[in-house]
Amino acid sequence: MSTENPDNAQLVDYDDEEDEIPNERPIQGDEKVDSIKAHYATMNSSSFKDFYLKDEILKAISDCGFEHPSEVQHACIPRAITNKDVLCQAKSGMGKTAVFVISTLQMLKDDPENQDIQVLVIAHTRELAFQIQNEYKRFTKFMPNVRTEVFFGGRNIQADREALNTHPAIVVGTPGRVEDLIKRGWMKVDKLRHFVVDECDHIITSINMRAQLQSIFTACPIDKQVMMFTATLPPEAKAVCLRFMKDPLMIELDESALTLHGLQQYYLTIYDNQKTKKLMDLLDTLEFNQIVIFVRNSARARELSNILNRDQFNNTCITGDMSTEDRLEHYKRFKGFDYRILVSTNLFGRGIDVDKVNVVINYDFPETANEYLHRVGRAGRFGTKGLAISFVTTEEDKKRMEEVQMKFAVDVPPLPDTIDKSLYMN
Repeated sequence: MSTENPDNAQLVDYDDEEDEIPNERPIQGDEKVDSIKAHYATMNSSSFKDFYLKDEILKAISDCGFEHPSEVQHACIPRAITNKDVLCQAKSGMGKTAVFVISTLQMLKDDPENQDIQVLVIAHTRELAFQIQNEYKRFTKFMPNVRTEVFFGGRNIQADREALNTHPAIVVGTPGRVEDLIKRGWMKVDKLRHFVVDECDHIITSINMRAQLQSIFTACPIDKQVMMFTATLPPEAKAVCLRFMKDPLMIELDESALTLHGLQQYYLTIYDNQKTKKLMDLLDTLEFNQIVIFVRNSARARELSNILNRDQFNNTCITGDMSTEDRLEHYKRFKGFDYRILVSTNLFGRGIDVDKVNVVINYDFPETANEYLHRVGRAGRFGTKGLAISFVTTEEDKKRMEEVQMKFAVDVPPLPDTIDKSLYMN
């Protein structure tokens, strides 16, 4: 079982197999890293008003129902809006996306005659890029002159050219499509001021996608601000990220703090041929807002989705071999609460945010401890309660479950006969 399986190959605009590593800008000897390491609480006592943001941004924040920034936002935003480079590792659901959305909007030039692309955000999947665009739309509700466009592979490239002709100030895209548009001369980034990479560890650890990122990076001005965000940051990925930055602010969490606050986690040892029946029992007995069920590949996802639908467990399914349009449509319908159950591969495991999800079931156990973290991070967003149940079938599953507990210093007990809903329902 591998997270980089053929079923997931279409999820990103790159090919994993590459053997040439690009030359990033080396860290200069006199450069510094302003580092903050902490175990963050969920919220901070300060207000967004303390950041002296534009009135239009504060109004949008209030309209979204936010009052107090998370600790990550409190640590990052005041420094980010001074044009400082930022490398931020923080657990899922702590509002990392809002950090760069709010910060870049605060720093946008107000000149209505300015037709330059000022902000470029790189995301590793189309779904994540689409979600980031929606976040910009939420926070520009009272900034009608600010236009955001999204670009990813799998759609007509002439439509992308037309979108660029509308002169968006903010561009969000996957590495392959953005690089292509720049090389064609259609996407002009020579006046870019802010360069953002979301889920940077995933991009950095793929040699080919890192090469695309390097190509995009070098096409932009030298003096741009660089911000990178991730939930997990292995040492080798961290070293590469720092080569793109100058004197960055670095927000880091110890790995032992990476498990989500308020998330109840359990495992169940079970034979493979018993999984579906047990899953249906759980769907019958658990109370949930929305639930995500993770499986190892597209074929198993489709099969499980069909079985659940046949047995009246109405669900939608998102897999890597679906067309871009179908995947985005299914994602939007799930986010819009048309469905309460989603069956998915690891596509949904990184960055994708649906705030009503409060239960995750690992029908097939994830390949790595970090992948486990990303999956269960779909529940318990922003410090809310949540529940994660993992099926353990093989000896390898058992070893990975032990690795999760050791790496994140967390005790994951066996699934009890009954679960108090107050532990995972808000």
